[in-house]
Amino acid sequence: MKIAVVNWRDPWHPQAGGAETFAWESARRFARAGHQVTYVTARAPGQRRSELVEGVRFVRMGGVFTVYPLVLAWLLLRRGRFDAVLDCQNGIPFFTPWVVRRRTRVVCVVHHVHDRQFGVHMPGWLAAFGRFLEGPVSRWSYRRHASVAVSPSTELAMRERLGWRGPVHVIPNGVSVVQPGPVEKSREPRLVCLGRLVAHKRLHLLLDAVAELREHHPDLTVDIIGRGPEEAALRARLPEGVTLHGYLPEEEKARVVARAWLHISASQGEGWGLSVLEAAALGVPTVAFDVDGLRDAVRPGETGWLLLEDGEPVQGLAKGIAAALDELDETYSVKCRAWADRFSWDHSAERLLALLRGDDPGADPAFGLSEGLADGLSEARAGDPGEVRSGGCAGDPGEVRSGGCAGDPALGWERP
Repeated sequence: MKIAVVNWRDPWHPQAGGAETFAWESARRFARAGHQVTYVTARAPGQRRSELVEGVRFVRMGGVFTVYPLVLAWLLLRRGRFDAVLDCQNGIPFFTPWVVRRRTRVVCVVHHVHDRQFGVHMPGWLAAFGRFLEGPVSRWSYRRHASVAVSPSTELAMRERLGWRGPVHVIPNGVSVVQPGPVEKSREPRLVCLGRLVAHKRLHLLLDAVAELREHHPDLTVDIIGRGPEEAALRARLPEGVTLHGYLPEEEKARVVARAWLHISASQGEGWGLSVLEAAALGVPTVAFDVDGLRDAVRPGETGWLLLEDGEPVQGLAKGIAAALDELDETYSVKCRAWADRFSWDHSAERLLALLRGDDPGADPAFGLSEGLADGLSEARAGDPGEVRSGGCAGDPGEVRSGGCAGDPALGWERP
């Protein structure tokens, strides 16, 4: 097939994140399978207008907002060229059904619903317009086309908050990390935060929680890995014990993550939480808030802890991290690696190709929708909604949604 992959950014854009990883890992596998693939995206300063990478033709045009009309015009002029379009929605889709032939298959990929995040990044009037495009306009534009959500909570948000009525297939991210070889765990409590430095990731909550954590763990340190528009503001207020690395090459990043005891996400919401799976693949469990996407990527009691959003978030985050440090044992690392091993970019790309051909991709057993994950989520959400979401321990509703009771010394995990 001749396939157009349309995404806001490419993986080498300074503000690239998980959505770009999804688009690129899919595109390169489409090309590897023998299809002609064109990746159409915005152009950051210094990037080439066109280049060929691993068999994928990149075409770049426009900036943050101008990329949308420019890409539509580019596709309209070539509307007979493509058999299928993978239209990736990063808050706002490209509305490619407006310009391609009716028989061209369009698959809309939604990473997460942005309605509540538009106001974080935009003035009120523009946020309202963004919600209008993401909701009613998108719902109408893609009504005849298949859609993809990267997690069950994204599908639920599409149904409930966007009113999506057509078929939605859940196809998760894969996970691919450099294994750094033998890495010795830090002797002192060490936290790591991995991801883009943007407002909705709420890195300030972690920085504010460090002082309280260091009262009980004076040797605790934090590594923050990533880049983004919030970097300068975060650097200006780094507390003692925190290192902001910025961008790190993959092998060095893997070494820093693998040394950590816990991975922390204070995000307001995600589509899935690719950083959670990258940390899990290196044996590091995650402490996160119980929000869209992260509640799917973290399995309470097995691969991490989920925190209630009630009350003061800084205190809640500090309390949750402290509880996780007390409960941590070697079983989390083992289960993290087993969980991450279930996800494959090859398998996800195969299912996307099935949709682009017009076939039914079926359920994804690796994601556990038909087996373990669905059962685990239903069990975790069962019972009194006022109680703790736990792995089997009763608790105070004001406490962390933790994965289990206090650590059992018989498990044999010892801090170095």
